[in-house]
Amino acid sequence: MNASKKPVTVVIGATSKWQSDGRNTHLIHGSDVDDSDLPVAIRWGVGGAISQKFAAEGHFVALTTRHAQNAEPLAAAIRDSGGECMIVELDLVSEASIESAFAEIRSEAGDPDVLVYNAGYLEGRDLPPEKELLEHIPTEMFDTAQHIASRGPFLVAKAVLPAMRERGAGSFLISNNASSLRGRKRRTGQSLYYPRVMMRTLAQVLTEEYSELGVHVANVVIDGVIDSPGTRLLPFAQKRPELVMNPGKIADAFWYLHTQDRSCWTHELQLTPYPSNPSF
Repeated sequence: MNASKKPVTVVIGATSKWQSDGRNTHLIHGSDVDDSDLPVAIRWGVGGAISQKFAAEGHFVALTTRHAQNAEPLAAAIRDSGGECMIVELDLVSEASIESAFAEIRSEAGDPDVLVYNAGYLEGRDLPPEKELLEHIPTEMFDTAQHIASRGPFLVAKAVLPAMRERGAGSFLISNNASSLRGRKRRTGQSLYYPRVMMRTLAQVLTEEYSELGVHVANVVIDGVIDSPGTRLLPFAQKRPELVMNPGKIADAFWYLHTQDRSCWTHELQLTPYPSNPSF
């Protein structure tokens, strides 16, 4: 499929839970929302914007998602713009699914030059105010958060880093949030984000292990609300649009990291809207 031998970028979580028919959009708004008047760069959140950016820069992009139909509109948008991509089903809870997905990517596109880990989850958002304390959190909810935020990137790293190490080049970039900076109470309406701290720790460990071998590892702290069809309709976003982050500009930051000169790699980047104080 990648007959032109373009560099290969894999985006784990290419679609968004806040896209027009996303799980968070349904949870908050009760149904699909109309995104027909929105710029194509924001329709699939950060994952979609990164996928479009790297495709526009000449990469062949593998869009991973649990269900292929979730990514079909994004793939069509990339191809309509002259880019090349493929859709690969991948379930981060299953090690066999991860292994199968990367075998398919290597067979049809080649070894990844760039891996962007952008997986998200909504578990915890539907808990009522009286269930904020840790004692009320179901164990299976914690397990899901751990699978996506900690075990998942560990397994994905094992799948792609050996080839990058042997080649002496590659980018392993993690999309994270402010909850990765320290442990924080889960407040009503928030996902269970404690495990994001482990995601950041993994990025630090991989930096120490693989940077000297030519692999650029970076943790990107996206410190704010990201524009998307579902978030744009939130009362907060309607009232203070200047606090909503442009996913296309976030994608530019990922491209910047990938193209940095080896003499001055960035290993953690925090992006915050200008009216906000950065989280710490």
